[in-house]
Amino acid sequence: MDIVWEDRAANHALVERMLDPVDIRAGDLVVLPELFDVGFSLNLEAAPDKADETLRFLLRLADDLGVTIHGSRAVRRCDCDKALNTVLVAAPGDGEGAVLCEYAKVHPFSYGREPESYTGGQRVEMYDWASGDERLRVCPAVCYDLRFPELFRIGAMRGAECFALGANWPAARQAHWRALLIARAIENQAVVFGVNRVGNDPFIEYAGGTIAVSAKGEVLGELGDAAGVLTVEVDPGAVRSWRETFPALKDVRLREIR
Repeated sequence: MDIVWEDRAANHALVERMLDPVDIRAGDLVVLPELFDVGFSLNLEAAPDKADETLRFLLRLADDLGVTIHGSRAVRRCDCDKALNTVLVAAPGDGEGAVLCEYAKVHPFSYGREPESYTGGQRVEMYDWASGDERLRVCPAVCYDLRFPELFRIGAMRGAECFALGANWPAARQAHWRALLIARAIENQAVVFGVNRVGNDPFIEYAGGTIAVSAKGEVLGELGDAAGVLTVEVDPGAVRSWRETFPALKDVRLREIR
């Protein structure tokens, strides 16, 4: 997406327009960029989803399309002076949608002044992406989290078979984006989805580069610097088979302490 700066309604409409021509099937997983509803804004008057508009949008869309949707919004609790950059995963449920998972970005981007407005989360989370009889265990992450492999290793040790990451990753470090996503897939023997925005906000240029990587590190699909929708097929059996054939994760010795 080329996110419209601090315009929640415009971005909700943009998501629907971009998905409308796509052959979406019940059970698909749709992953959106970080803070897709406002952009990477530090403005705590505009960024937080105070009236739960983005929450309701994702729940409705998940139910309307019959899919799991992985998005990101700013959440500011009434007793906090800062917000949380929070992944919200919505799934179909009784005509109203259901919240499947929430994950607060553990690593605010200090170089980009994110800690001035956002505090870091404390937990690694998981959700099950269900499509028919198939299941894939997904660990969510957000943008700068990508530079911290320990988060992904904790996820893998807890059973994650896939990592889904939405981002506002600057064009200036685009080579790092691609290299790190492929590395996270290889070292954790997991599918990785990295979804980045394109265009510009008032401060930064973005080059997109949305990519899907297999558990062996093979690129399943990739976009350039134009807005678009990347669609790939994922075989959960292939992830499990590769882990059985080449059981590197069983040889991990330095595990989390707590």
